[in-house]
Amino acid sequence: MSLPRLSLLARPGGDRRGDRRRGRGDAAARLRPWIYANEIDMPAAKALGAGTQVTVTDAGGAPLGSGFVTPQSLIAVRLYDAAPDRPFDEALLDQRLGQAIALRQRLGLWPQCRIVHAEADGLPALVVDRIGDTAVVQVNGAGLDGLRDAVVAAVAAQSGAACVILRGDETARHREGLPPLPASIAHGSTGGPVTLQENGVTFHADPMAGQKTGWYHDQRDNRIMAGRLARDLEVLDLYCHSGGFALHAAAGGAAAVIGIDSSAPALELARAAAAANGFGDQVSFHRQEAFQALAALAQDGRRFGMVIADPPPFARSRKDVPTAAKAYRKLARLAADRVQPGGFLFIASCSHAVEPDRFAEEVGRGLQLAGRGGRLLQAAGASADHPVHVALPETAYLKSLLFQLD
Repeated sequence: MSLPRLSLLARPGGDRRGDRRRGRGDAAARLRPWIYANEIDMPAAKALGAGTQVTVTDAGGAPLGSGFVTPQSLIAVRLYDAAPDRPFDEALLDQRLGQAIALRQRLGLWPQCRIVHAEADGLPALVVDRIGDTAVVQVNGAGLDGLRDAVVAAVAAQSGAACVILRGDETARHREGLPPLPASIAHGSTGGPVTLQENGVTFHADPMAGQKTGWYHDQRDNRIMAGRLARDLEVLDLYCHSGGFALHAAAGGAAAVIGIDSSAPALELARAAAAANGFGDQVSFHRQEAFQALAALAQDGRRFGMVIADPPPFARSRKDVPTAAKAYRKLARLAADRVQPGGFLFIASCSHAVEPDRFAEEVGRGLQLAGRGGRLLQAAGASADHPVHVALPETAYLKSLLFQLD
């Protein structure tokens, strides 16, 4: 099968002798699966339409691989295979999904895990999480948006989930020029929030109405670490959502845990999970904005053996980075001020646009402003079921730092 051809633009300059100048876009030259709008023949891309499968060539006509056209996005083409004229059909979908599942099984994370992590698993802009007996499918790119039914069928067949929920990330779909995709049951049925087990702790999640897919598998390893450190400590969990860190701390033997979040539905899930685990007397959850909670605790002079701060993204795009940087600095300063001497501070960022060095710099400045010294125990990213494509280091979105403070 021959796919339509789409050419990269020639680089400025080149061979002055006039022989065949094979301009290659910078992204393709680095074997990146993303090709940007300023590297491609955009009039031709727009004429093909969003989601069209194409063979991309360099300016001299040499094929670079097969991909999906996304002309309304800054990422104009998402390559899915290095071979030319490779159609993305149900057979390829089944193969890639099977490989992704086999990897999670090899990692020992199956079945409660992220099954598909987009480009890193060869499935552009597709995210699939298994939460309890439910699989949540997020279709966030134009290519696989046209294959939704096939994606749902493949996930239902291979994941073993009793229910498959289809939804989209509104911000990501908007960038792709796609309409919103409200959560819907695409296979099976669900009775509402689902129950899952992580490290022996019971949690509740709402994959229909919760943030993202309803659960954050990416912080699994960090939650387990927090539980190990929490014994006999009083713990403050800011942005606690449905209780992931808070309940791990309780299971680890924390003396007391306070969870703070602004979402009433998330807090209801956290309270229900605390009761299911028998942590009702050990953990309390409060609806409040995190910075306001920190200010109130400062007035009371209360400090904790561990403070956890895992906020939602402060930067949705690069233009938000300066404001986000100040917010991370302020959060680090106020959170560090609530840590007892010898206690622990865990702080994270899931903002794609804020690079790890910038995040670490702002957190360090926050600690300085708080007058706190100490030592960095761990700098970590997402759990292993969130692999990073080797040519897309910026997709390593999650950054976290664990300190012991003097």
